Amino acid sequence: MHMDERSIPSRVTGCATPTRARSSSSSSVRHGLAIKLVLLLLLQVPEGVHGAVSIGKTNISAIYIFGDSIVDPGNNNHRITEAKANFPPYGQDFPGGIATGRFSNGLVPGDMLASKLGVKELLPPYLGDNLQLNDLLTGVAFASGGSGYDPLTSTLSTAISNTGQLELFQDYKEKLTALVGEEEMTRVISQGVFFTVMGANDIANNYFTVPLRRHQYDVSSYVDFLVSSAVNFTTTLNDMGAKRIGFVGIPPMGCCPSQRTLAGGPSSECEPLRNQASALFNTRISREIDQLNAERNIYGSKFAYIDIYYNLLDLIQNPTLYGKSNVFIPCNSILSARVIIWKIQYIYDMT
Repeated sequence: MHMDERSIPSRVTGCATPTRARSSSSSSVRHGLAIKLVLLLLLQVPEGVHGAVSIGKTNISAIYIFGDSIVDPGNNNHRITEAKANFPPYGQDFPGGIATGRFSNGLVPGDMLASKLGVKELLPPYLGDNLQLNDLLTGVAFASGGSGYDPLTSTLSTAISNTGQLELFQDYKEKLTALVGEEEMTRVISQGVFFTVMGANDIANNYFTVPLRRHQYDVSSYVDFLVSSAVNFTTTLNDMGAKRIGFVGIPPMGCCPSQRTLAGGPSSECEPLRNQASALFNTRISREIDQLNAERNIYGSKFAYIDIYYNLLDLIQNPTLYGKSNVFIPCNSILSARVIIWKIQYIYDMT
């Protein structure tokens, strides 16, 4: 199944993030449609009055997130890594202005999904302090800033690898079983919704930054390597009990502030090779998701591919349609030494 997702936020460190849509009304409609599509594709729940999704009728027990800094709510806080966000200016728009470890000025997409789907207001990190039973019953995030589908990517950033995140999920299952029993654990997992958001770091911070993989693979073969790893991750997660999995594609990495600064020339334009690699990955992984649906639907599993590439590219190419005046100045880029606190004026939030 495919979703040309135009409203689930993308939060790649140094990458474009839409802060508002073309109008408040169209933003609300599109955001509601996004949630409805997630429900219809993954959950197959009935529609409510006037076509609206009736959250109260869904059987969503929990939300689980795997991935990188786009969706890491603080798992890296206690790790020895430079990929952290538990200090200002991160969190300046979070309640109380607290830097929680979210790579954002406020919330991350996992929080927004949990809230919009009526599960809870914030999706906590699995490695966070003081997790309560209700936190475990309603879902957590295993994501780690700097992670990717290529194991080298996680090694370079000292992040929790994708296999490491699956190990945390297994630990979570065992912990939940000890608290509520295996039958209840199985019910919670089977009725949960899972999202995986990775791949950006593989392209931006590994392949096009560190020479090792470029000596081993051309772009096409490296993308195949990433797709194979992503499929293996998804099937393993499915085999561990996840029945409904949303797979978020990669944004146009050549348009990220860090990549424009490094490879965009004097005017810091979007770098085409990185964008091509991102688009190629998305095309190939979406076909694999279709194949997974064909092979595993008989077992009650559902997979949805969620595209964010073209939404962000459209915003970058047509900024005035979204009320933006400048899309080529990052808000907080060490590489460019620019710190712009008036983030509403630009589409790039805190890196």
